[in-house]
Amino acid sequence: MLRSTTFRNATTLQQLVSFLASRSIAGAAENLKEYTIGVEALSRKSDFDPKIDPIVRVQSHRLRIKLKEYYDVEGKHDPILIQIPKGHYLPTFEVVSSTQTRTGSAASEIVASDHLADGDGGTAKRWTRMQTILLAAMLAAFAVAGFWLGRSRSNGPSESAFSNVSASPSGDRKPRDSAELFWWKFLDNDISPVIGYPDAVFLLDDSNDLFRFRHGASDNRGAVVDSHLARQFASNSKLVGMAGPLYYENGYTGTGELESVAMLSGLLNRIGAKPIIKASRDITPDDLDRHSVILLGSPFQNVAVAQLLTVGDFSFRNPDERREQWRAQIIDTHPGDGNKTVYTTERDVSTRMLTTDYSLITITSGVTQGRHIAFLGGLDTKGTQGATMFATSVSGIEQIEKALAAPASTNHENPTAFQAQVRVKLAKGYQVLGAELVAVRPLVPSNASQVKDNSTPSSH
Repeated sequence: MLRSTTFRNATTLQQLVSFLASRSIAGAAENLKEYTIGVEALSRKSDFDPKIDPIVRVQSHRLRIKLKEYYDVEGKHDPILIQIPKGHYLPTFEVVSSTQTRTGSAASEIVASDHLADGDGGTAKRWTRMQTILLAAMLAAFAVAGFWLGRSRSNGPSESAFSNVSASPSGDRKPRDSAELFWWKFLDNDISPVIGYPDAVFLLDDSNDLFRFRHGASDNRGAVVDSHLARQFASNSKLVGMAGPLYYENGYTGTGELESVAMLSGLLNRIGAKPIIKASRDITPDDLDRHSVILLGSPFQNVAVAQLLTVGDFSFRNPDERREQWRAQIIDTHPGDGNKTVYTTERDVSTRMLTTDYSLITITSGVTQGRHIAFLGGLDTKGTQGATMFATSVSGIEQIEKALAAPASTNHENPTAFQAQVRVKLAKGYQVLGAELVAVRPLVPSNASQVKDNSTPSSH
């Protein structure tokens, strides 16, 4: 399987499936935690935090898809079916006789690896001696493959060595399509780009109700809020005045931003980068100096976007800052034929359910030479998800490049600065059905020194 066409170029997935299979052989299922997989199989450092870095979940999802792809074509006659059930990391193994029909669906019943040997009231499969030998041989092969894959990784170039590679963030992971090439050029040799998600500040009362806190000085999470500040800067001062003791709370982000982090992390990992994922308020001037940065969300939710976003033909606007939800707008100062000047989140006339959101993709130069900043933000959190889906897809990047008349090239030139407006179609108000391009405009790069001096995100 590891030598198949399906897995040939998927080095990370080869390493992952070999590691999981070898752990299954060793009977170490109880120690198969997300942290262990990240550090031992995916080469994360000892300070790896699965709550911040979703690499294990992302790669496990990719592995499930890749296994199905393999068994649907090249492995459809294999005598053993390997699957990784959703919500678990331990693989399951099923011996498939020559007379069985393999559906390739995760819905087909799989006998767990620790219950394969014996029957259970006649419901579990009884294994023949030949089948047992076959499975043992296959698992042993996985263990050997895992050893050699791990050895080749440990003998490969160190993380610090990647900074000297001019071809790509990782010398052995060159882009394979236009989407990967676009982001490969965006990184410009930065193996640790920063992804900043919004951490808008709320005021939390003793009943766990939240009040939006838009302006004014804020403190660390959980700190008591001065009642005068609360009434002055909260969206609804009357309700806040009756709420009793209030505490700063910035531990929430949108589901669209969460999905976006997963999509970006998966793509960046495929080209050899290991993104640093941070709350927007934790992004420092040093981050902006040393790294390319991807900021998620609108300026209404992400303080870094509010302070760093370059304004071109498109801009965000909120006519009433105290009544934000689904009232914000994207303004087009130079609309083309058939385009509008103002775009707002669209809702069903009768049910008021969200049906369409709009978002902006902005790529511009960073605060230092060779660094770049990407802004992926919607009017709603699902608009952000749609923008990221579009910006990480082959078709999306090709549409943008066609509109800019700037196809991706094989050299390491800087990406073109631009703004792209995207329409995001929704179902049930939260399911992203798809994203389509509305308009693309070239963007004149902003003055880097001005951004550096005047647009550094503030901290608590």
